[in-house]
Amino acid sequence: MQIKLSDGAKSAVAGAAAGLANGFFGGGGGMILVPLLTRWCGLKQRQAFATSVAVILPLCLLSSVIYLLRSDLDLGAALPYLLGGLAGGFLGGRLFRNVNMIWLRRGFALLLLYAGARALFF
Repeated sequence: MQIKLSDGAKSAVAGAAAGLANGFFGGGGGMILVPLLTRWCGLKQRQAFATSVAVILPLCLLSSVIYLLRSDLDLGAALPYLLGGLAGGFLGGRLFRNVNMIWLRRGFALLLLYAGARALFF
């Protein structure tokens, strides 16, 4: 028996999967969300990347607050990464529209492979 989900339910399940990954691993929800948004929810690749960024921001904020309340977050240690991340996010957002989708997909695939290899071997 196959269960049919509405578009809204598919989106909610995809968001929940991204939130779960973010909560468990402190990030990585976008790696789950982008494939779900394209293949399962029917978004175009560029829309999926942009939507993923918009969804991940509040998820990361929520996860950060939970980690902070549990005393697992060192804000002083995070500050340099936050500043670099802001600069990289700004630059990536500005360049996003100009990058060919083939190269964007390949870059994302390499990032997934790298993350998987690091998780398996290090």
